[in-house]
Amino acid sequence: MAAIQTYCSAVTSGKKNVNGVDLYYEQTGNGKHALLLLPGALGSTRTDFQPQLKHLNKQHFTVVGWDPRGYGQSRPPDRDFPEDFFERDAKDAVDLMQALGFTRFSLLGWSDGGITAMIAAAKNSKLIHKLVVWGANAFVSKQDMELYDAVKDVSRWSARMRQPMEEVYGAEVFAQTWEGWVKGISEFGKRPEGNICMDLLPLISCPTLIIHGEKDPMVPGIHPQYLLEHIKDSRLHLMPEGKHNLHLRYAAEFNKMVEDFLEDR
Repeated sequence: MAAIQTYCSAVTSGKKNVNGVDLYYEQTGNGKHALLLLPGALGSTRTDFQPQLKHLNKQHFTVVGWDPRGYGQSRPPDRDFPEDFFERDAKDAVDLMQALGFTRFSLLGWSDGGITAMIAAAKNSKLIHKLVVWGANAFVSKQDMELYDAVKDVSRWSARMRQPMEEVYGAEVFAQTWEGWVKGISEFGKRPEGNICMDLLPLISCPTLIIHGEKDPMVPGIHPQYLLEHIKDSRLHLMPEGKHNLHLRYAAEFNKMVEDFLEDR
């Protein structure tokens, strides 16, 4: 049984045992169209999606945020990064939504969550209604490897950047887990063409919205262009001032764009 508690007027939170792990989730709204929010590396529903949980249309959508295994409140277990960690997260995500009773739903994935969402959409075409990804990539380039290397040492981050993650994990566990993520994502750079999920993109059959912040310091513009070219029913929206966290920095504009896309027939 899920342990359910209501911690504010419109959001329920709980845990569901999925694939041997107690996965934490938050759910709000009572619309017919179910959405799953997929967070970025080390991210959680609370650190990554507060403006979406609060402000996406509650009459039109039922919105679910989750913490992937080893992240946020889905601990234990400690997070690890085997070579199939994106596929593992994709299976957990889909199985969680089915455990919550949703037979068809849309995916909104940021950064690593966008990679997870693309894999889930490719492998579960009958379950996924629509897909929105931003800050995501299907391969790791030499330039990406340099970017990962530059942010590997969290002691060189600003206190403002570290604070949200240190509040979730504590300083030591955050530093260790982040180092594990950098090693894990860098392994893809050793594969032919740096392949993460390039071969799966043609299997995505649902309408897809790709959003890209043109000032994103972590994801070069080659990535959204590649997704656009290889996902059949996709469109790309560029945000000239957007950085990696465009859905937080420009939440109202982002939410409106996503709602319009999801409600479009």
